[in-house]
Formats: sequence, structure tokens, C-alpha cells
Amino acid sequence: MVKKIVLAYSGGLDTSVIVPWLKENYGCEVICFAADLGQEEELDGLEQKALRTGASKLYIEDLREEFANEYILPVIQARAVYEGKYLLGTSFARPLIAKKQVEIAIKEGADAVAHGATGKGNDQVRFELTYSALAPQLKVIAPWKEDTWTIRSREDAIDYAQKHNIEIAVTKAKIYSRDRNVWHISHEGGDLEDPRNEPKPELFVISNPIEKAPDQAEYFQIDYEKGVPIALNKEKMSLAKMISKLNVIGGIHAIGQIDMVENRFVGMKSRGVYETPGGSILYFAQHALETLVLDRETFHYKELVALRYAELVYNGFWFSPLREALAAFVASTQTYMTGSVRIKCYKGNIILAGVESPYSLYSENLATFGEDASYDQKDAKGFMRLLGLPLKMIGKVRRS
Repeated sequence: MVKKIVLAYSGGLDTSVIVPWLKENYGCEVICFAADLGQEEELDGLEQKALRTGASKLYIEDLREEFANEYILPVIQARAVYEGKYLLGTSFARPLIAKKQVEIAIKEGADAVAHGATGKGNDQVRFELTYSALAPQLKVIAPWKEDTWTIRSREDAIDYAQKHNIEIAVTKAKIYSRDRNVWHISHEGGDLEDPRNEPKPELFVISNPIEKAPDQAEYFQIDYEKGVPIALNKEKMSLAKMISKLNVIGGIHAIGQIDMVENRFVGMKSRGVYETPGGSILYFAQHALETLVLDRETFHYKELVALRYAELVYNGFWFSPLREALAAFVASTQTYMTGSVRIKCYKGNIILAGVESPYSLYSENLATFGEDASYDQKDAKGFMRLLGLPLKMIGKVRRS
């Protein structure tokens, strides 16, 4: 018998209606937990709202620095991108939320943990795989997948909220499902469910529509030390603060707006629009510095690792041995990633304006098209003979 549940709570539509639903269906104490990952004003009044809907208490923990340093940074360093576009903003937030939720459940002596993810989405996997890895003894309650849950749509959830006098910001006219943190904001649902529909200009929250981006380009510099961005325009700051500042810069110039139809882990396709201005800039800068510092074989192999890394994070396997092993490999490649990247932002574009490192493997004297004393081009004759030998043999055999 369940006596106490800890719910991952955002104060959005789904979790707002889940609090009274849990009390009605389980007749037990419900404790809410909200992670401050940089949602800004979304946290305002959250405690009062949770208590009004029936929770006995609300934990709010400021996890912005841990999120940036332990979850965002490893993914930036891996340059992991899902299906060529998605920078994993929701994917790597969920494991941290679930981890802290488990810690609170154990501290409170709870019997169960609950989340508001639907049976159609990826978040159910991210939450529940984390529960399995960190606290398999806890019962998992996912209302959307229970027989007694009669809500089948966001419209139903709005009706339930209104019936129970629950204050919500979502309306049937503005029904987007959004997830926001310091890294990004995602938009799903409503008119976006038809991929023929262009995102409306008013959809964007942290970035300008490109039509409103300024006509003047903006330059800035990011300094790195051993793979960690440590300063913006020579001002040292934490990674979380840097992301926030880059969100403002990039947002002004309409940087990092992604519209994609992606393949969910559960088997269906879904359409999402993402705003990741600061994150897009940091991925770009990471790539620029790596082209200078990493040797060819490591750089190319790291590209392969990035694909698998992104799949693991997207699919909820953050706490899997393979993800941790790949993270160890990526960390080993960052030892000499020290230097500076100068960037220009203009009308949705990120443009490289210069890169330097004391560990640069680039030699202007060696690469020059002009005369140099260090490379004898006659040496390439033997190289080309050996390189072409297999193709020469294939050609002879096939012609005969």
C-alpha cells in the first residue's frame, strides 16, 4: 500500500492535475519536487500552487550549476546532437530531476515516485530508467499509463483543472506543451502537430524571429581551459551564467532556432520547435577549437562517438555504463582544449571570426601554398604509389 508519493512537479498542466488525481486515487500524502534548472518566472508562486492543489509540501532545489557542470558540459564536449539538429535540452535535464527526486523520496521515507510524462513520449523512459538505476525499490506511478486515468488529451486536462479550480496558464487557444531550462525551451503540440505549418513568430520565447534580428553583427570571444568555457569577453564566469548570457546574445540575433520532425524512442515521429541560442553557440565554438587541437584520428573517432552518445542521452540511458564509458573517452580528449574562439552572430548565423590555442596542431608554415622549407613535395610520390596500389590491382583484374 502506497502511503507517500514524491511527484516530479513543474506546475505545468499535467503535473498540476496529477496532484489531486493522486490524492483521489491513492488516498495518500503527495510531496512535490521542482528542480530549478533556469525556468525563470515559471517558478514564481509554485509553492502556493502546489499546496493549493493538495500537496503537503514542495521542495525546490536550485540545480542550475550542477545541471551545467555535470550534465550540459559533458554533452557539449561530446558534441552530441540527436538526428543532426536536437541539442538534447530536455533529454539530459530529466535524469538530474529524477535523481534528485529519488534522493528526496528516500529522505522522506516515501513508497513511490511519480511523473507526469505520457505513454507516448520520451520523458517516461528518461524518468523511469533513472528510477530503475538509482532506486529500483520504489514503486513508479505514471498516471497517464494507469487504467483509472480518464484524461486523454490536453483539452481533457484543461477541463479537469477547471473542474477542480486549479490555476493553469495553458488555454485551449494556446495549448503548446513547453519545456524550459537554462539550456533551451521546446515547443510541441497545437498547430505544430501539422508539419506543414510554419511556426508563428509569437511562438518564440527566448529568441527573436529572424525578421526582427538586428542588421548589425555582434562579435564576442569565448575562452576555454581544458575543454571548459571559462570566460566570455575576458570576464570569467560559471558555465551556467555563460549560457544565460549567450542566450541573450544569441536570442537577439535569432540564433539556435530548430524546427524538426524527430524519431521518438517509443517508435513514432513527433514535431518539435526548439530555441537553443547559447547552446548552439557553445557547440559551434567547441567544434572550432577541436579542429585546431585534436589530431585527425581522434577528431574523426569522436564524431562517431557523438552519434552513439546522443542516442543514449535521448533514449534515457544517462546512468548506463556505456554512456559513462563514452563520457570518460570524451573527457580524455579535452586535456589540451585550451584557447579562444572569436564568434560573429548575424541574422540567425554563427560565423567563426578566429580561433587560437597554445596547443594548436595547425602549422601555417606547413600548410602554406607558398614556398616552405619543412615539406618536400617529392616525398608524396611514394605515398601516392602505395596509396593507389590496391586500386591499381583492382583495375588490372577487372579490365582483364
